[in-house]
Amino acid sequence: MNLQQETWRVFQIMAEFVEGFEELSTITPSVSLFGSARFAADNPYCRLAEEIARDLSDAGFSVVTGGGPGIMEAANKGAFAGRSQSIGLNITLPHEQKVNPYQNLSLNFRHFFVRKVMLVKYASAYVVLPGGFGTLDELSEVFTLVQTNKTQLVPVILVQGAFWQGLLDWFKDQLVAHKTIKPADLDLITVVEKSSEVVDTIFNFYENRGGESL
Repeated sequence: MNLQQETWRVFQIMAEFVEGFEELSTITPSVSLFGSARFAADNPYCRLAEEIARDLSDAGFSVVTGGGPGIMEAANKGAFAGRSQSIGLNITLPHEQKVNPYQNLSLNFRHFFVRKVMLVKYASAYVVLPGGFGTLDELSEVFTLVQTNKTQLVPVILVQGAFWQGLLDWFKDQLVAHKTIKPADLDLITVVEKSSEVVDTIFNFYENRGGESL
């Protein structure tokens, strides 16, 4: 790739950022919801994601996902049926990513890092359901940004404790034990099982902080 092509790519990246900022800055309060694209629609995790998103939407939160299939589609479907907006931040991929039809606002990105900024920047909470490398990547990004004060402190909610317990044990037994994170860093995480607990966790967090950021 020559310099002219690289320069053009910079302008493409800038355009994605500008569009994302313009479109998403108006949707607060919102919740970003993460989870695997590989689950079928009848998977229990997908049914739970749909329920959570519907409850969030009816509680006044726009729901933002990566816009694809699996848990993302289930969450967009739930939000789409609710009172608030259903938003998909779609990524162009050679496999897997297919835009789901349950989106009031749909944005398309070519660059993962731009999309990741948009998934995080305006969220009043992060809800993470079971997923693979992509979900773990987003989760790690959230932890890092909150831990380093590069984004506001917001609830980070892991759904279905049995799925996450091995990872949480490893955080404690390895990362905390080797002092690569502080014990207090684990306080960023709330583990829930049911949809109602997600909504309650978010409202309790902001009530304890005097309504900040909602």
